[in-house]
Amino acid sequence: MNIVQQSHEILTETGMMRTSVYRPDQAGQFPSLIFYSEIFQETAPISRAAAMMAGHGFVVFVPEIFHELNPIGTVLAYDEAGKDKGNQDKFNKPLENHDTDTQALINFAREQVYCTANIGAMGVCIGGHLAFRAALNPDISGAFCLYPTDIHSNTLPCLPNNDSLTRIADIRCELVMVFGKQDPHVPPQGRKLIYQHLEQAQSQFSWLEVNAQHAFMRDEGERFDPALAVQMYLQAVSFFQRTLK
Repeated sequence: MNIVQQSHEILTETGMMRTSVYRPDQAGQFPSLIFYSEIFQETAPISRAAAMMAGHGFVVFVPEIFHELNPIGTVLAYDEAGKDKGNQDKFNKPLENHDTDTQALINFAREQVYCTANIGAMGVCIGGHLAFRAALNPDISGAFCLYPTDIHSNTLPCLPNNDSLTRIADIRCELVMVFGKQDPHVPPQGRKLIYQHLEQAQSQFSWLEVNAQHAFMRDEGERFDPALAVQMYLQAVSFFQRTLK
């Protein structure tokens, strides 16, 4: 289906957060997805990914995940300077602030006439972690987490015992966890640790490891795997069609 795109400024506990909204261009109500970006914020590949999901019948919200740390509208380049700034932002924003951002997005979605009450989370890289983190919120009905970083290593700032790995048992919705076997950011021992914690918590989850590098979904650069990306989009659409009924 055709889609439309809008931009909104959403008030959070830590300031205004610009959020792009991609949604079907037709009347009716549709389930929502919060799509969390990489450290570079809403780049062209992230916009295209959001549009892809919206075209399958979802309202997709793409927030600026580091809105407190940058001027509104900041998009970092896929270069060394952009990577350095994005990683700096990643280590300067506590997980608790991401939690309140998620709640602000949920509140906003439920105020929109084109949204149903059902909301899921999806993301890539740190965004995969933030989708996983969003699943701690009882209003999230499913999370599709693509190569989520920093869960196994507990390297993002947070209060004691509030890291995402420690809190796995608090997640009540279904998860899909996707990792590239050639991804140095989440090595085999890290993947094993996450899997063990999910098993111990008796979580509802699906687990997929593919022969791919980090950022294989990003449709720019040499690591992009188009065939795997299409497969992941189809799996994500099927997952959210089921969990966000």
